[in-house]
Amino acid sequence: MPRLNPRKPLAWLLSAAAVLVVVGVLAGGAVQYVQGRQDVKRKAALITGGDPHAGKQLIVQNGCGGCHDIPGVPGARGLSGPPLAKWGSRVYIAGKFENNPGNLVRWVQDAQAMDPGVAMPDMNLTDRQARDVAAYLYTLN
Repeated sequence: MPRLNPRKPLAWLLSAAAVLVVVGVLAGGAVQYVQGRQDVKRKAALITGGDPHAGKQLIVQNGCGGCHDIPGVPGARGLSGPPLAKWGSRVYIAGKFENNPGNLVRWVQDAQAMDPGVAMPDMNLTDRQARDVAAYLYTLN
């Protein structure tokens, strides 16, 4: 990188302006990313009636990561159930049921009632808890 001569104020000014532009672009991208994530969380909460933050906590507490690889959940690297990345973009649940909030809430509550014999156990979640878990899953795009 060339050294700037302090006796050339125009060079200093142009260099400083270039740095500010780069910092501004990077900061703007970071702000848009954060705003985009907040929009995804709001939409997930709206369509499920749940709380994504509480859903993530329930996922940890219930050990869902023992069977599933779940983005954003520490230690959730299970291999016996399907990975849950991009859940919000999926069309089907278990390859059989339309991926919509009502079906997902029922599925995380008691998948056995929807598809007897499936490996997913009855999670014994309340309706509210199931909505919270569904809300978190819908933030995974």
